[in-house]
Amino acid sequence: MTIEPFEVAEDATAVAVLRDELAGITIPEDSPGAAEVSGMSMSRLAGLVSHWRDGFDWRAQVARLNTLPQVMATIDGQRVHAVVAPGEAAVRSGRLPVILSHGWPYSFVEMTRIVPALTAAGLDVVIPSLPGFGFSAPFADRPFTSGNVADLWNRLMTEGLGYERYLTYGEDVGASVSDRLAASHPDHVAGLFATHAAFAPASRRQDLSEEESAWLAWLEDEWRGADGYARLQTSRPDLLAVALLDSPTGLLAWVAEKLLAWSGDAPEQHWSDDDLLTTVTLYWLTGSIGTSFRAYSDGRHETDMPQIEVPVRVKVQHGERGFPRSYAARTYLDLRAWEELPDGGHFPAWQNTAEVASGIIDLERDVR
Repeated sequence: MTIEPFEVAEDATAVAVLRDELAGITIPEDSPGAAEVSGMSMSRLAGLVSHWRDGFDWRAQVARLNTLPQVMATIDGQRVHAVVAPGEAAVRSGRLPVILSHGWPYSFVEMTRIVPALTAAGLDVVIPSLPGFGFSAPFADRPFTSGNVADLWNRLMTEGLGYERYLTYGEDVGASVSDRLAASHPDHVAGLFATHAAFAPASRRQDLSEEESAWLAWLEDEWRGADGYARLQTSRPDLLAVALLDSPTGLLAWVAEKLLAWSGDAPEQHWSDDDLLTTVTLYWLTGSIGTSFRAYSDGRHETDMPQIEVPVRVKVQHGERGFPRSYAARTYLDLRAWEELPDGGHFPAWQNTAEVASGIIDLERDVR
């Protein structure tokens, strides 16, 4: 295993080519009623394209990202990019580190907003890019499953970075990775914090209470008609990747719409145009949108999530408000705290930074 310092490259030539490709783009008119069910109208997309072409400063974003210490680890040939931010020295002694796992269509960037609060509390913060996302290579010899990623993360934390015990937190795809990490490596994972609480697998979904049944029915209704993206990424990942790798505007529409649509009632309070375009530019310059789909297309290889015995604290993301504690307790056997976030959406580390940071800090104090 090797670990070397890493910095995001500006790649001015590639950015110039991107701007050329954005010239002369034709944006269609909104289909009747489409903007009402989508997170982004065509006029909103047109504004983002214009800013990406004429106003977005990638150099400034690179400089901002490179203020965070980053590494490139190579673990048995598997390349893993990660932010590794040390806790403040004055309060770091004895504190447990935490690993944060992002989801789709995230990058590591969406997890970085929480870093200052955690490092100020003395916690080392590790944010790897998932395999096939951004600067991390896709798996070449195994499927993308929560177990395979969790095993890789544990090796990064223990063998690579030298942590004997640590905390874990994840969102979206990264929530499954975080849960699996706690389930598979309880000898190293001291505690788990969750905002995307674990759904019970079919083997533990018997004898549901009225509250559990009603909430699952509500959630299914909330997502009705909104899972087309996942069906495509699962069943036709390479064909979709061809289209998105060929069209920066198509990529922008596919990724930014989800960031906005999943952000609750006031997405513009959380995302500036530069925020959205930073993540889309990372996908574009690394050509990783297709390999990011493996988190979906390899889902057939997943196995049931085991029950988790390490201490768990939960603050339910607002998009899953009403989640019954009893339903999560089918997976989390040592559930220490249960709250709901008051607002926001699917991206709590980005949208509810203070609440998520305090939850992780409380967990660290609880299990240290």
